Amino acid sequence: MPQFVAGDGAVLWYDVVGAGEPLLVLPGGPGMDARYLGDLGGLHRHRRLVRLHPRGTGRSATPGVRETVAFTAQANDVEALRRHLEWERMDLLAHSAGCLTAQEYAAAYPGRLRRAVLVAPVGRAQRETDAAELAALHDARAGEPWYPAAIRAERALAAGSTGEQGPTGGVDAAELARRIRPFAWYRWTGQRHGEYRAAHACRHSWYRQAFYAGSATPDTLGGRLARLAGSGLRPLVIAGAADGLVGVAPAHAVAECHPGSRLAVLERSGHRPWVEEPESFRELVLQHLHEPAAAG
Repeated sequence: MPQFVAGDGAVLWYDVVGAGEPLLVLPGGPGMDARYLGDLGGLHRHRRLVRLHPRGTGRSATPGVRETVAFTAQANDVEALRRHLEWERMDLLAHSAGCLTAQEYAAAYPGRLRRAVLVAPVGRAQRETDAAELAALHDARAGEPWYPAAIRAERALAAGSTGEQGPTGGVDAAELARRIRPFAWYRWTGQRHGEYRAAHACRHSWYRQAFYAGSATPDTLGGRLARLAGSGLRPLVIAGAADGLVGVAPAHAVAECHPGSRLAVLERSGHRPWVEEPESFRELVLQHLHEPAAAG
């Protein structure tokens, strides 16, 4: 059965899509079901995608101790899965918030990764989006028919104002999140709503805070970044130029943090480049995965 037992006894799941040499896949969100990743733009035709269901998501158990959801703690779950599958070393692809877990894993368990691909990362040891960049990306979409509703929803979420006295007239947070979806895409159409399924959404209101509890503080940031830089990770970092959720600034920071890494920005993509530019995405990923691996 596609499940394993983590170090603290939690029963976690994974699923497998495709065939070929395995590629471990970590989803973002944080807290989203890994199935939203689909086949990663046809990557499953070239690699066997082993999609981890992080604790508290998908089919994996909800932990009794919320502190184990922190991305720093979830790196231990990645190691438990590697051992369960009896892989000596592995290739890994992570998306968005999952890139924090991936980078922590590389530092906590050096030598376990052959190659890594970090897609639309939110940061290095914390979420570190650039407010000015995101504002510019959003302003650039002002001529779109969906923009007025999206920008009002964004401001309401930022203000934490979803009640009757708020600027949205009592619209709940889930609806506000739906309205800002277009900012995540290079080109938004009604069909894009099909990329979002209720079953794939984070199912715990506390999950985001618990996940980011692993973030660096001003006092620890320098040491944490030095630790990441010394991990030996040399990832391919992929960003979408139109990503209005996290922007491109975090991807630049991640690439600069890891010596020998490569940054690729896809001009006609947003937060899910495997959907908007699948051919370019596959080519980049496969080229990187087929490069000679660094010595362990």
